[in-house]
Amino acid sequence: MKPSKKTKQRIDLAVKILAELGMPKGQQNKRTGLCLLALLGLKPDMAFSEAQNPLMGITPIMEFAALHYKEQYKPNTRETFRRQSIHQMVQAGLVLYNPDDDNRSTNSPQAVYQISPELLELARQYETENWDIAVKEFSKIRQTLAEKYAKPRNLKHVPIMINEMEIMLSPGKHNELVKAIIEKFAPVFLHGAQLVYVGDTQNKSAYVNVDMIKTTKIPFDEHNKFPDVVFYLPKEKWVVLIESVTSHGPMDSKRYFELSDVFDSEDFGVVYVSAFKDRATFAKYSSSIAWETEVWIEDNPEHLIHYNGTKFLGPYRK
Repeated sequence: MKPSKKTKQRIDLAVKILAELGMPKGQQNKRTGLCLLALLGLKPDMAFSEAQNPLMGITPIMEFAALHYKEQYKPNTRETFRRQSIHQMVQAGLVLYNPDDDNRSTNSPQAVYQISPELLELARQYETENWDIAVKEFSKIRQTLAEKYAKPRNLKHVPIMINEMEIMLSPGKHNELVKAIIEKFAPVFLHGAQLVYVGDTQNKSAYVNVDMIKTTKIPFDEHNKFPDVVFYLPKEKWVVLIESVTSHGPMDSKRYFELSDVFDSEDFGVVYVSAFKDRATFAKYSSSIAWETEVWIEDNPEHLIHYNGTKFLGPYRK
């Protein structure tokens, strides 16, 4: 069923409000307008005075758009909603990220969003004689709101020292384990290793050693397929690929062959490692770990589990 004239008008109205709120041109569009309507819980026949502030994830937002506004988006556009609409609304202080649990990992499937109390109060005044004055007052404090809501998020960031330089990873258990990989795993098992790459759940390439990439001829043009952490051992000429596993993503057979294809080179051997916080998490994935890979568990940082038969840490040679 196609959207009715009434639903189209409501979406256009939402886009107009985004413009009045000072959102960038890139977010003055139907997709972001639908996000606003969903997070306000506004169906086409509801007055703005009835606006609410439900906790919603990306998929429920898309389902709301499909059910009430007949705007159907394919599942693979989920990241577009998150990265090109919701992310900017969060940065602007219009929307809160995980207000029910600010320790939730950035890439958690349970991630939720909620309209800020200030925007909810403003939205309920739309179509009243107070709107023009209220939106002007809101515009004056919008930057302050962005700073207000960004502060607690920033306090949760995960700091890592790399070559006397501090980088900040987004908050969550996933990146806390990435920190442990760099600070606990590498000193024990990768003596003399050079850190090449660190991914992040928000910023895919949080750290890139450009000189090492050139020297080793690691295929950085395919960095979107890289694991969470990449080291290089110059003496052995080994590239060590490490996945931080908290809720998904161990070195299973599928991932092993994908990375084998990306890192297929005569210039270096490749070592594959799945890192876990504890044995309980490892137990959930133990049956899916690929052969010819390694397992490291932070709770037992001086030990490795070898899925390599009689071999120890090192690349697999056919």
